[in-house]
Amino acid sequence: MHGPTPPLPVPTDKLHFAMPPMHESLEDERRHRKERLAGALRLFGRLGYEDGVSGHITARDPEFSDCFWVNPFGIPFRHVTVSDLVLANQDGQVVEGGHHVNQAAFAVHAQVHAARPDVVAVAHCHSVHGRALAALGELLDPITQESCAFYEDHALYDAYTSVTVDPEEGRRIAAALGSRKALVLRNHGLLTVGDSVDAAAWWFMTMERSCQVQLTARAAGRPVLIEHRQAVATREQLGGDLVAWINYQPMWREITRSEPDLLD
Repeated sequence: MHGPTPPLPVPTDKLHFAMPPMHESLEDERRHRKERLAGALRLFGRLGYEDGVSGHITARDPEFSDCFWVNPFGIPFRHVTVSDLVLANQDGQVVEGGHHVNQAAFAVHAQVHAARPDVVAVAHCHSVHGRALAALGELLDPITQESCAFYEDHALYDAYTSVTVDPEEGRRIAAALGSRKALVLRNHGLLTVGDSVDAAAWWFMTMERSCQVQLTARAAGRPVLIEHRQAVATREQLGGDLVAWINYQPMWREITRSEPDLLD
């Protein structure tokens, strides 16, 4: 006697798997970037990355490539909506919106965007563990799968940046970043970039957690380093912006379902 016929596998082309969307118009792409920017700011607020008026994410406008959408000065991350976002030119002058921008932040972000035309978004916040690692003037060690994503793909800006609106300081920071995805600003914090808002936001979040893991592991004992070849192989698997985008999607879904007003 034969048992029941086992169920057939669902064809893979019938299974949903999110990928970055294609846009039919510049206006659609602009709206998409602004929505993702507002969502990332809300998430950063939830995660405690905001410290007073410090902290910023910028997103390049798809049409005017030397203009950037940014969070409005003085509005809490947790309250930002799409309509609150401000568009500023490369000199930090507001060209659309009703709020000021943080000039100290923009001096850095604008220079990073100028040096990296491949970058859509730049994230910098004063997160606790990122600042702690920055105070040590150290890079992330390859001690976990997540930290390997940054292996030989992040750098240290070995100077204290203070609060500056000097474009030259921004150019030095951009030069230190080079073609990498992330930067530790000594005595200051973390900066990440990506070819989408989603990627830049994910790199910042996972870098902050990697800082926490490294500091915790070191406090408990002597962390074991992942061997060079394995660290490189892991980075090649997990260190691309598309992987970052995919990793970010559950967080995007969560924030838009729980706080749909951000899209207003």
